[in-house]
Amino acid sequence: MNLQVAAAKPAKSLGSLRSQLLSWLLIPLLLVVALDAFSVYRNALDVADLAYDRALLASTRALAERVSVVDGKVVADVPYVALDSFETDTLGRIYYKVTGTHGEFVSGYEDLPALPPDVPRSEIYPALVRFYHANYHNQPVRIAALYQPVYDDSMRGIALIQVGETMDARSALTRKILFSTLWRQGLLVMVAALLVWFAVRFVLGPLMQLKVTVEARATSDLSDFDANQVHKEVRPLVVAMNGYMGRLQALISGQRRFIADASHQLRTPLTVLKTQAELALRELDRNPNDARAWQDIRENMREIVAGIAGTTDATVHLANRLLTLARAEHGVAESGVTPVSLTDITRQVGLEHALAAVKKQIDLSFDAEQELLIDGNALLLHELVSNLLDNAIRYTPVAGKIILRVRPDSIAQCAILEVEDNGMGIAEEDRERVFSAFYRAPSAQQQNPSGAGLGLSIVRDIASAHGARITLSSADDSKDGKVDAVGLKVTLSFPLSPSMHSV
Repeated sequence: MNLQVAAAKPAKSLGSLRSQLLSWLLIPLLLVVALDAFSVYRNALDVADLAYDRALLASTRALAERVSVVDGKVVADVPYVALDSFETDTLGRIYYKVTGTHGEFVSGYEDLPALPPDVPRSEIYPALVRFYHANYHNQPVRIAALYQPVYDDSMRGIALIQVGETMDARSALTRKILFSTLWRQGLLVMVAALLVWFAVRFVLGPLMQLKVTVEARATSDLSDFDANQVHKEVRPLVVAMNGYMGRLQALISGQRRFIADASHQLRTPLTVLKTQAELALRELDRNPNDARAWQDIRENMREIVAGIAGTTDATVHLANRLLTLARAEHGVAESGVTPVSLTDITRQVGLEHALAAVKKQIDLSFDAEQELLIDGNALLLHELVSNLLDNAIRYTPVAGKIILRVRPDSIAQCAILEVEDNGMGIAEEDRERVFSAFYRAPSAQQQNPSGAGLGLSIVRDIASAHGARITLSSADDSKDGKVDAVGLKVTLSFPLSPSMHSV
């Protein structure tokens, strides 16, 4: 039940193809630009660090040149002018600190953050320098720590020179590089979006033109669309549309043919009915004076009413056959295909026509080896067998013989239905034409003038709807096994139902 409810829900609309294409193209592009901007930002930081670390190292070396040993003590000879240049810069502040060989404070800012023990030596420069980040007076700073050998005649050792710089200059350079990159990439995205929009509009142009062509088509115009006017990927859709319109054209043509055939075939019996009714009224208008004349009127009226009854029966029979032909042509079998027993259907039809066979003293027999299942529409299959047997009874002479046979064909893996009689048969040159609607062989017209010529046409269409193959041949002579020209055998081969394999 839940599955049925879910299947009944309408399909969700896919929306605009143009908007989906733009989304699938532009959203990934924006993500790529964002990732690239992050990468540019990281690279800008590295570039700024490399550039400013070089300047920071140069300042540290300049300060290291002014560190020496005097009377066994490390001293830093930093003039006030140089000290001012160290303390401030155009974009930020610079701090320094000189530590002696024994860790004693020599000069500069004593509270400058110490060198952490886990900072590795820089491999970029040959000097014994280490760079690290720290916070100084609530500001982030970058510090270069350089180990400088110092000595005189009385001692030797290594002093530590530290020069720190605030991050203002580096941040300004990083922002400048980042904003410059984002501005260029933003412009690139806008240009790409415009190009994509125009490209999508250009690519969808043939589809829009096809839409206009479809809307402009007249309701009666079912001709094919030109598949070469659209792109290769869309051509299968156009080909499918053309195929659908071809099937629709065939359906409409069948309906028109059915209407024309029905009106043509029903016109004659209806005209006869009208004539017979007028004759009956004319007889009723007669006012004879003697009893013998009244007796003649009664006899005439009986004949006219009997004719009306016969004509009505023929008309009903014709109408039923026309409707059956229409159902078979329009593929009703596809709407009700289930595993059905061809054996049971044939047996049932034989029982229904047994009385008609008895009236003509026809020996009607049914021969079935086993139960055979085929996939099909039981109503149409019943009509198929009924038409074959009705034709056989009509054209088989009194005291004739008819055999209904259902048997399997193990080689072709199919079910065989045979209707065999010893009637007049069908000439070989007429065996293809008798399947055309309303065509009747000359011999059949002589024996049954009231026939409609629809029986075998109905059989052919129903068989085609069930994937069956039909052949006509002369009946086998039971005496010597040779084929003679007397009798007719209709053979149909149906594909076996897959259900047969599980039985």
